[in-house]
Amino acid sequence: MQRRQPTGAALPPGRIRVARVYDDLRGEDAARVLVDRVWPRGVKRADLALYAWARPLAPSTELRRWYGHRLERWTEFRRRYLDELAQPDGTDALADLQALAADQPVVLLTATRDVDHSQAAVLAEVVQGGAAETGRPAGVRPSSH
Repeated sequence: MQRRQPTGAALPPGRIRVARVYDDLRGEDAARVLVDRVWPRGVKRADLALYAWARPLAPSTELRRWYGHRLERWTEFRRRYLDELAQPDGTDALADLQALAADQPVVLLTATRDVDHSQAAVLAEVVQGGAAETGRPAGVRPSSH
């Protein structure tokens, strides 16, 4: 995982936000972390100036395909995604992201059009203190089925 130091100015330390990989982020002083499993179409790696590409934080291919960004599936997608994050690979990567966010501002990047209903939004919520609607604390644990 290639890492770069952010340059510029914007978010205060401990802040995390989500953005599309296609948004203009010039001048933003934040560590940029791509949280998609596949590389976004039409984007050159150098253009993103990524701190990291956190593939282990992306939803599984199966979950991503099932969801298909259908809003009627959002609640169930969110629940299943939180369960995936509770698996060993997810918890390790999530701990790394939480440590990074505690140290400096972070922008979670995704190619999806609806960032409010994406894995990036769920990750931002978890890192900032837990998933309030599920009653889960910061640090994810599996839900009961």
